[in-house]
Amino acid sequence: MTVKPAAQAPPRVLTVAGSDSGGGAGIQADLKTMLALGVHGMSVITAVTAQNSLGVQDAWELPAEAVRAQYRSVADDIGVDAVKTGMLASAELVEAVAELLSATDVPVVVDPVGVSKHGDPLLAESALESVRGKLLPTATVATPNMDEVAQLTGCRVADESDLRRAAGAVLDLGPRWALIKGGHLAGDAVDLLTDGRDEHWLRAPRHDNRHTHGTGCTLASAVAAGLAKGLTVPEAVHAAKEYVTGAIAAGYALGGGIGPVDHGWRFR
Repeated sequence: MTVKPAAQAPPRVLTVAGSDSGGGAGIQADLKTMLALGVHGMSVITAVTAQNSLGVQDAWELPAEAVRAQYRSVADDIGVDAVKTGMLASAELVEAVAELLSATDVPVVVDPVGVSKHGDPLLAESALESVRGKLLPTATVATPNMDEVAQLTGCRVADESDLRRAAGAVLDLGPRWALIKGGHLAGDAVDLLTDGRDEHWLRAPRHDNRHTHGTGCTLASAVAAGLAKGLTVPEAVHAAKEYVTGAIAAGYALGGGIGPVDHGWRFR
């Protein structure tokens, strides 16, 4: 009997985020994205939400010790090639995760989740200072949307000309690169990626589709997948933008509210 050698494992990406029971965002969106992009997805669940297409009905934060145990269990045995963070909810969780990331020498993508697609708060006001002072300095790339930029820096984005100023305000908090998402501006969907020296403007046509739940989680996870594969930050972000644009275009109705993007659009 011939024994077939074990296949080589793909790059490993760990998501540290909350669970979305509706499957469109959070841990579920992250793992779907990672599968679609050819990396092995792993998870540290920070919170459980009761969530559907209409919004977040309730949420339960996990203890910091449970988050630490999940992280160490994965990192110490399987290992990681990149980490993506999402919903962290409280100052205690933010600080616990920041400490873990500081001791993990791999690229880190921080999606500083503040509110859900439906406007439900997902980050305590008391945690903002910990995000600014402890989490963002660990980031290879930070991926805030316009509301999160305002929440973290006080800088408000009214049009495309404000994106450079917003990026500067985020970079002042410590990440190596800032990806400012201008998806809610009028006109094309335009984002700005910069490290304070090099600028990359990413544009895509705006699709007439309201079913965009999970866009931010999906983009950040796609960036982490690219970095795990060895791409540079600009290469990873350009590839992620292409992937999420297709997912938005293929987003579908689910339930009575805002449906999800289609993480498997390339397979259909």
